[in-house]
Amino acid sequence: MADDELTRAAKLLDAQAKAEQLFAEIVDRGLVAPGERERAVSDRIRDLANEMFGTTRHWHKRIVRSGPNTLLPYRENPPDRVIDADDIVFADFGPIFEEYEADFGRTFVLGDDTVKHRLRDDLPRIFAAGRRFFESDPAVTGKLLYSEIERLTGEAGWELGGWHAGHLVGEFPHEWIDGADTESYITPANDTPLRRTDKAGRRCHWILEVHLVDREREFGGFYEELLTLG
Repeated sequence: MADDELTRAAKLLDAQAKAEQLFAEIVDRGLVAPGERERAVSDRIRDLANEMFGTTRHWHKRIVRSGPNTLLPYRENPPDRVIDADDIVFADFGPIFEEYEADFGRTFVLGDDTVKHRLRDDLPRIFAAGRRFFESDPAVTGKLLYSEIERLTGEAGWELGGWHAGHLVGEFPHEWIDGADTESYITPANDTPLRRTDKAGRRCHWILEVHLVDREREFGGFYEELLTLG
């Protein structure tokens, strides 16, 4: 079992490393650009993942959102929108690499709006503080970690954009196996420890999501990656 767990951890870290490479290439190629439609950018990122890694499958819907669409949580499906020159944009992708899921989200600011830049810069800072909180408490629950992310978000002057702040990740297709269970999410309703084993006796690994929104100015940002490894 120990060797199996080491292999699973290595596979998940490798999947995330490839997702990081993919997002770096998105920046290098300037795929997130004014005048482009969100859906067209999403399709180009999909094609880039295939070009770089032969990736043809994604375990959840591909998301590119800009402007007011960035306020909306994952489950919403807003109309396709043209990206403006002064927009904030986020991308959330779940590519599958060798049957292991990555889940990676980053935010891009195209103009010089200082508030949008501040929000983008707060995303990794709050993520890192959330991870430190997780690491400091061996018995931390989904409820406690969500509460801490919510506290950090309010302290920074933002609101959280969704009902959860992360979820289980693992071998494809975990979404259909555990996706409906509260215990699969970092959410106020989850009183179970995040450090536990799943129904198959494997160690649970988690994605931490930070979705910050400014409802008055009608924009938000998103940042996610592995919480439990790395």
